[in-house]
Formats: sequence, C-alpha cells, structure tokens
Amino acid sequence: MKWMFWKRSEEPMPAPGQPDWERALINRLALDYLRDRRRAQRWGLAFRAFILVYLFGLLMVASLPDLRARAASGEEHVALIEVKGVISAGSDASADRVVGALREAFEAPHVKGVILRINSPGGSPVQAGYINDEIARLKAKYREEHKEKDLPVYAVAADLCASGGYYIAVGADAIYADKASLVGSIGVRIDSFGFDQALDELGIERRLLTAGANKGILDPFSPLPESQRDFIRGVLERLHQQFIAEVREGRGERLKGGDEVFSGLFWSGEEALELGLIDGLGSASYVAREVIGTETLVDYTRKRDLFESLAKRIGASFSAGLAEGLGVEAALNLR
Repeated sequence: MKWMFWKRSEEPMPAPGQPDWERALINRLALDYLRDRRRAQRWGLAFRAFILVYLFGLLMVASLPDLRARAASGEEHVALIEVKGVISAGSDASADRVVGALREAFEAPHVKGVILRINSPGGSPVQAGYINDEIARLKAKYREEHKEKDLPVYAVAADLCASGGYYIAVGADAIYADKASLVGSIGVRIDSFGFDQALDELGIERRLLTAGANKGILDPFSPLPESQRDFIRGVLERLHQQFIAEVREGRGERLKGGDEVFSGLFWSGEEALELGLIDGLGSASYVAREVIGTETLVDYTRKRDLFESLAKRIGASFSAGLAEGLGVEAALNLR
C-alpha cells in the first residue's frame, strides 16, 4: 500500500494503530482541503462570469432603441416626456434631459402633440426657466417651418406639480391634473441654518476670512445681519415677481384667483381648476385620447444608461460625504 500527498489511493484507509495510519490521515485531510478549495474557486469563477454576463445584458438592453418608438415611427402618436423629481442640473428632470426630449419630439415625424407629465416638487428656477423658454421657442419654430401649423403641448400633473414644476407647466397650451393632484406653490425659498449661538455656548470660535464685506452671507456659523437679511428678501422678491409674470403670461385670463394664488399655497386638482391654475381634469392617456385624438403614446423621455446610473450613485455618495465634511450650503429653490 502506497500513499502520496498529491494523490488519493483507491485502497481503504488503514485502521488506527496500523503502520502509516497517521500519514494516510494527513494525506486524506490535505486532499479534502485541496478539493474544497478547487470547488470554491470554480464556484467563484462561475459567479463572476454570471455577474459579467448580467451586466453586459443590462448594457445591451439599455442601448437598444425604444421598441415602442420604433413601432410607432410610421403612425401618428403623442410624444410623452416625463418631468419627474427635483428639477436641478444633473437630475432626471434637468433642463438638458427635458429640453433634449422636447427637441426630439418636435423634430420627429407623425407626432400629433406633446405631453409633459410632471411629478415634481420644483427645484432650480434657472432649470425650470430653461424648459419654459424652450417650449415657447420650439412652438414658434414649428409654426414657422410648417406654415402656421401648431404642434400642441400639454402639461399633465401627476401627484405633484408644484413651484418649479408649475413654472414649466404654464409654458404649455393647457394644463390637466387629477382631482387629487397638488398644484401651485408659486413662490421662492432659500434654505440655510444658523449655528452661531450654538458655537458661542460651546465656546467654539468661527474663523471665516473673506475679501468683501458680504462674501460670507448665509454662512451657517455666522450671524445674519439685518442688512443682509433685507438684501436676500429683495432677491427672493424679484425672483418671485419673475415667476408671477410667467404664470400671468401663460395662463392669461384663465386665472380666476386673487393674490392668494401667488402666496406659495397649493391646492388639489379640483380647487386648482376653480382658480384657473389648470384647464381640466384628466390623465396623460385621457389627454392623448380625448384632446389630441390618438391613443398611441410614445415615451420620448431621456433615460439614463447603465454607466450614467452607476456614476450618479457614486457621485451622489461622494458629494454627500463632501457636503457633510464641509458644512451646510444654502439652496435657492422654487419649491
């Protein structure tokens, strides 16, 4: 009987106490260990291969053209564009994404109308303003190129069409909402915190060096003088008046409410209809079918691909950690 470290004999193990029993036991344990390691390595390689195939499949699916859009390319349809979430640069509801989708819809053949389905609490006044301006520009360009023929644009509120979301909506020809949608919040806000008293109680000295008497305005660890408070209120009031002007221009004589409409309050869809903030109650499907005249909806929303989604998550985590490390920054919002 012969035992080798690298090879298991087909002969049975010697009984305890027999010659070479200890050597055979050690060989058996070593071979079992090596076999388990090989099995684990094989499963590890298989798992990695599965993950790679899965990620490649996701990438291929994300890269494929919209099958519905391709199927509808030869028939009349309504272009649907989602404005979802906070309106800010780099978000899914950024001006770059929404404007890009709008341009594609206006240039595509067989489009009978455009629906902006808005579900947003608002966000950047600049981003919302870009989208509002682009709606007007594209409509004027379309009329010029198509001999005064108009391509209608409708806004449809989902759960929430507030502030910056409503700023976008007033650029449309008409606005629809569900009876339970929340609509309005025509106002401007800026968010910050004041920790200066807490620092005094803790005995911590804030060392902020600036060139410019007001460069440290809204620093959360410094007091807010009344002069700076008045200045910020003036800026907010000017932005608010810009917002009000856009609403008045977009809604015109359809507005029935008084100054309370511009106070920052929001209303249900039924109340918004009574105030003239919207034109009717209905979903995107209802508007496509009953108002535009076709049941075919094609999604023109600009989607994130796989790499953008991963980069967004990594970037968001890094930004959150950086902001936490550096302190709190004020944000100007139509929300």
